[in-house]
Amino acid sequence: MPRSLTLLLFCQLALYTVVVSNRGCGRPILQDNMVTEGLQRFYSPGEEVVLSCKKGLAPSSGSRTITCTASGHWTELKLTCLTKSCSSPEVLDYGDVHFNDIVYKSTINYTCYEGYTMQGASTTECLADGEWSAPPPKCLPVTCGLPPIPKYGKVVYDRLVTGNTSVYGSGVTFQCLSPLVLIGNERGFCTANGTWTEPPECSFVSCPRPTDIINGYMTIDAKREHGYKEVVRYGCNIDYVLDGPVESQCLKTGNWSEKPTCKAPCSVGIKRGRILYNGKRYWIKDFKKKISHTELVSFYCMNKDNQCGYAISSQCVDGTLKIPECYEEPSDFTYNLRYSSLPSEIDQC
Repeated sequence: MPRSLTLLLFCQLALYTVVVSNRGCGRPILQDNMVTEGLQRFYSPGEEVVLSCKKGLAPSSGSRTITCTASGHWTELKLTCLTKSCSSPEVLDYGDVHFNDIVYKSTINYTCYEGYTMQGASTTECLADGEWSAPPPKCLPVTCGLPPIPKYGKVVYDRLVTGNTSVYGSGVTFQCLSPLVLIGNERGFCTANGTWTEPPECSFVSCPRPTDIINGYMTIDAKREHGYKEVVRYGCNIDYVLDGPVESQCLKTGNWSEKPTCKAPCSVGIKRGRILYNGKRYWIKDFKKKISHTELVSFYCMNKDNQCGYAISSQCVDGTLKIPECYEEPSDFTYNLRYSSLPSEIDQC
């Protein structure tokens, strides 16, 4: 073949290759959340590329394929990839569930309440297939053996117990055989560390002969020892007021509970003047009563600036009745002959 003809054919072939190349598509540009297998450097018109979502993502909408067109462009990319989600976590009986999200690679942490132990994994992770790496655990109550029974005593269960174990929170009531007294906690519980609370003891308790109170008396013959929970009653002499409990009880400690006291009455410590008592006014010379403990008496004082009178109250406290500082006791002359000028008799402020 002549050299010129060979050169012409080569040029035509090169031109044809360029035209074909311009009609094809290059490697498609994908979004970061997408992948495809077997990518080529060149695709002919009509060739398709199948797309898929990256691990942990799932197709939400749109076609998973794109096609190289005759114009050398890929068809519109319509595939949408969203992060996979796992199912909502189950609520734990006697425990808490801690999490921020339920999408791929999210984690859930489980904790059990005090007195409960975990059976299963305390942590689980959302996997790429939308499943959790481990099922939720269970929170099982701590168990105790049977409660200790005090010597000369018995226990009463709050609810029916079968077998030789009790669960956390189970309670019992301790009782002693009469006439013994329960010393310690009347109630017992199965605790979070698997043991029972400290049991009580059953002992005989008596209290010594109770003592009298000053200005008072006991209402029964108390010249003997008394057993647990026995009581004595107290009273006060005339004009004295009982302050405190009427009864004193023999405690399980072998001591008596608080005794009352007898509070003394008060005398009104003025010689001349008028007082206000129980809503009535009395001249002191005509007042023959005793003021009982905690009762109030009012004394009249003078407001010299406004020339008017006013009453100030004072309380009897165990035989003491304080006279207000503003009170001025009148002279004999004023009290007997000019009593109309006393603070109690003039206009009140």
